[in-house]
Amino acid sequence: MRAVVLDGRGNHQLVDTSAPVPRVGEVVIEPAAVGVCGTDLHLVIGDYPTGRFPVVPGHEFAGRIVEVGPGVDNLTVGQHVAVDPNVACGTCADCLAGAPNLCDYLVPIGVTSDGACADLVSVPATVVYALPDGMSMAAGALIEPLSCVLHGLGRSPSLTDRRITVFGAGSIGLLAVVVARAAGARTIHVVEPSPARRKAALDVGADAAFAPEESLPPRSADVALEASGHPAAVSAAIDLLDKRGTLLQMGVVSSEKTIPLRPYDLFDRELTFVGSQSVANSFADAVTMMPSITETVERLVTHTFSLAEYGDAIAAAHSDSALKVHILPHS
Repeated sequence: MRAVVLDGRGNHQLVDTSAPVPRVGEVVIEPAAVGVCGTDLHLVIGDYPTGRFPVVPGHEFAGRIVEVGPGVDNLTVGQHVAVDPNVACGTCADCLAGAPNLCDYLVPIGVTSDGACADLVSVPATVVYALPDGMSMAAGALIEPLSCVLHGLGRSPSLTDRRITVFGAGSIGLLAVVVARAAGARTIHVVEPSPARRKAALDVGADAAFAPEESLPPRSADVALEASGHPAAVSAAIDLLDKRGTLLQMGVVSSEKTIPLRPYDLFDRELTFVGSQSVANSFADAVTMMPSITETVERLVTHTFSLAEYGDAIAAAHSDSALKVHILPHS
């Protein structure tokens, strides 16, 4: 079979390799749609601290089960499924505390184990979820980023009647707009340099969208969700928070970057800083929510590429015109 392999030094290859054989408790999936996200952009250049190389990328995906391993009795060949990429141990202190995304022994599919940018991928049945009848593979592949948004917003105060500002209108930021609107936010503002992405934010429910150089009203956010991964945006988000405001940090910032911070602001305004990393326990909730927002979020997929075009897919994901890039392994 074919698979894209990253070496962590900026290089990728499409290689021929042996097809996976499911072990006990595993299923083999034929991926139909695989999302490219910010994590992948960091992985390609080796700028992701937990990445292990060489690795087959692809952690946002949906597909069809083609083989079921021994001991799997809740899934069948032919089912359309999506996959929670976080394979946690289930027994460490973090897992038992309800934070499997922070598991010390976490094996993220497509990050430290081979992912879905391949003709086939084998995964534990415990992280596989059947798609609702009739759901497209494109929507199925968006369940993972939606679950990240649900986890993140679940760590912030209630959004009902709150003023929300989202920094970055990539797929995470745009999905956050959709979820915040559904949750009854009073106002939703978006800060994004790309005109195309600002327009997309308005299309999915934002009240206003601003370029970074535009001045937003001071202290105009109860919740600032940073989804761009740029240090300057993190600083701007903190400055925008009103008293008792919450910074929700979802963007992947390079581990070498720092920002200036005045501890007095944290004290004086009683600010709350919250980090949100990956899915935690939100995947099932995202599967449940997706049918109600499918028509809106499917429009976020603006570019599709084959496995052989992986380099073009990465370039598109860096461009201002792309909202969500999908790899279609069997196109």
